[in-house]
Amino acid sequence: MRLVRFTADGTAHVGMVTGDMIVDVTDRLPQFATMSAVIAAGIDGLDLIASTCGVATPTIALGDTRLLAPVERPGKYLAIGMNYAKHLVEADKLGVARSKHQTWFNKQTTCIAGPYDEIDPGVTEKLDYECELGLVIGTVAKSVRADDALSHVFGYFVANDVSARDWQFHTPTFTMGKSFDTHGPIGPWIVTADEVSDPQALDLRTFVNGELRQSSNTGLMINRIEQQIEYLSTAFTLEPGDLIATGTPEGVGVGLDPQVFLQRGDVVRCEIDGIGAIENRVKG
Repeated sequence: MRLVRFTADGTAHVGMVTGDMIVDVTDRLPQFATMSAVIAAGIDGLDLIASTCGVATPTIALGDTRLLAPVERPGKYLAIGMNYAKHLVEADKLGVARSKHQTWFNKQTTCIAGPYDEIDPGVTEKLDYECELGLVIGTVAKSVRADDALSHVFGYFVANDVSARDWQFHTPTFTMGKSFDTHGPIGPWIVTADEVSDPQALDLRTFVNGELRQSSNTGLMINRIEQQIEYLSTAFTLEPGDLIATGTPEGVGVGLDPQVFLQRGDVVRCEIDGIGAIENRVKG
């Protein structure tokens, strides 16, 4: 199931995507006015949406409405760094120290933007892109084992971990350069976990103005998704609606020779097979 948030009559609704159309879930099931409510309802909620909306005729064209970030305001947005071997080599060249452990940072949740919203550079002079497979936690995860970790995933989305490289290294946590407003476009929807048979077998790509910059596969992650969830949940509780960005492969602008950063007017498209694509223009 593909679940989306969109605007209807000036308010946010939850919808179920069918082809290039949307069935308005909120209109038929008012208890699901937010994606948070859907996530909290778990399997029973998804079954109810499927039985109620799966037989309904979709009435809203995807192209006729504004798609919103598929999760309203999560409690946490966590992202792992240097999780693909070739991207790790890029980081070496930039002098980023390797760690014996998984490298995590926060993206402040105020950075979250819709799948087609503009990216505002703000004050950065080194704006960069990072295509990543994102996931939404569905059930409380604390001290979970890797072999049970995927059962805590509600679904998956496409993320662009937009980065202000000059601000990223103001602090060793990266948080300043990873959290500018609008620097967290996600979407275009959530593909529920039951629809993704193997999240470690997905091709992902980034295009800038139509030029291919990143091309890889999630199977090349150093730390697999279940290892990420195990590691994080060992330290603290992951809660329903929390977001995780699972790392980006090589090909980011800061890693190119010469370096190429995003400019005003550039269009960045991040796509992942089986999940979807987001496309964001840098504000002119």
